[in-house]
Amino acid sequence: MGHGHDHSHFSDAAGAADVPEALDLSIPESEISPGDASRRRFLLGAGLLGAGAAASVLARPGAAEAAGLAHTHDHVGGGNAKGGFQWLAGDHHIHTQYSSDAQYRVLDQAQKGQAYGLDWLVITDHGSAAHAKIGVEKVNPDIVKTREELKGLLTFQGLEWNIPAAEHATVFVTPSKNEVEVLKQFENAYDGTFVPATNTAAQNEALAIAGIKFLGEQVKKRKIDGALFFANHPSRRGIDSPHEIRGWREADPTVAVGFEGAPGHQAAGIPAPNGRGGARGYYDNNPSAASFAGYPLETYRTWGGFDWMTSTVGGLWDSLLAEGKAWWITVNSDSHVNYLDQTERGPGSDFNANGKYNDPVYNGSVNTQAGDFWPGFYGRTNVGASSFAYKAVVDGLRAGRVWVDHGRLIKGLDAQVRVSGDRRWSTGTPLGGVLQVKRGTSTELTLEIDLQDIPNWAGFVPVLKRVDVIVGTVTGPVSDQDAFTTPNTRVVKSFEVSKTSGKVTFTYDLGRLDKPFYLRVRGTDGNRTQPGLLGASVDPYGPQLDVVGSADPWGDLWFYTNPIWVLPR
Repeated sequence: MGHGHDHSHFSDAAGAADVPEALDLSIPESEISPGDASRRRFLLGAGLLGAGAAASVLARPGAAEAAGLAHTHDHVGGGNAKGGFQWLAGDHHIHTQYSSDAQYRVLDQAQKGQAYGLDWLVITDHGSAAHAKIGVEKVNPDIVKTREELKGLLTFQGLEWNIPAAEHATVFVTPSKNEVEVLKQFENAYDGTFVPATNTAAQNEALAIAGIKFLGEQVKKRKIDGALFFANHPSRRGIDSPHEIRGWREADPTVAVGFEGAPGHQAAGIPAPNGRGGARGYYDNNPSAASFAGYPLETYRTWGGFDWMTSTVGGLWDSLLAEGKAWWITVNSDSHVNYLDQTERGPGSDFNANGKYNDPVYNGSVNTQAGDFWPGFYGRTNVGASSFAYKAVVDGLRAGRVWVDHGRLIKGLDAQVRVSGDRRWSTGTPLGGVLQVKRGTSTELTLEIDLQDIPNWAGFVPVLKRVDVIVGTVTGPVSDQDAFTTPNTRVVKSFEVSKTSGKVTFTYDLGRLDKPFYLRVRGTDGNRTQPGLLGASVDPYGPQLDVVGSADPWGDLWFYTNPIWVLPR
């Protein structure tokens, strides 16, 4: 079928070429090819060229790792083949007895995670003086032993970084003989715990940038195969400003790749007397002197369990995607102490001296006040990987081949953008990808969803009721680095789901390409909806604002995908 488009395997952003000539305005039009000249005129006419264009998918589609389907391989772990990938479920934010506010062994968390269906997870104990001094080294043998004990689970070592001037972040690396050295050096040099009290905000923000660059340098030096950063619970206290988020990504887009679309601590919303009766994700804060003043009060609450930055159509996440910035969402447990568990920290523990608590002991008391679920019990980050391997998971996360869900709302998902009518299995552009076509070419979204037919861990079979297609125009770099809305993103189509088992497929006609755009997909059980924060014309049936004290996480389930871009060649 001669549609005149290509699905090249673009290189990763780390190894991409210099800025394309079409975007380098210092090169006269007379000195570039007719194709590049045409592209430059189109981008200029659309107002898409600016200071940030070189770091976006406009310049390097490889920044989002454009289309190209990988073949599946047999492996000893879980996962399922869909769209040419193995979809491996995981959790990148988990604490153990090596965190000052947690209690479980590495093996406890890993065994439970595997039992609840995870294929990979990351141990991320808190950055702290004790952790930096001895914790990174002490936890490593437990992680190595867990890798040996649980061959069907990929267990990464990482840490939860206290970002200077901001909130927290997951930082993790691929396993290697240098994993302890790199993480320890990173924590001691860049953790906010050690920032001088006399530092200005600007100095702290610069230190955060330097930390991300350090991780990228370790990969370039081949000390590790890969390192990733995800900002954790970004809206919880309102201190992750838009310009900081943009700055982290620009520091090294191969390391700083996204943020939590939904925080952990979802059990904290279970109403009393059966639960804590608090806020999902512990999102129960108000603005402080450290908060970004531009954020509305709704920032400090979850919406259908998801962070405001993700759940608001046309909000902060969309403002990044509209710039062409490859920035991904995840979900996780943030497991510290888990709901309905019957253990406590081992007696005689001295965390400050030992950098860990003694192994947990059974106490016979059911903990209804804990705010966390075990890894895999509620939220999943599903990664399209080329194989069951550490590097393949990191590559899939970096490429944005990710969809997330709560409560096992669906079993599986395959979303691809295609030239209209082209159904060849090898030509679809998957999540995180960039399809480049000639202007005027018709494209379409094809969506295949495996509906849930087995009970989730709360004991019921979730029912998907609606799927929303969200589309936004790519408007190029913003002049205001603290922008957190974009005007041209909205829900363009909602599909009602009547089936309760089996498979549903949808096709949505995206029209002829006249300007670059991206799309993302979301789905819900339909139990709690309201117009989005930017109005019903933008999002008529979005997630509902969660109310502190009455936010049962099982009564409100959603899935979200990462975006796909369509750009002119």
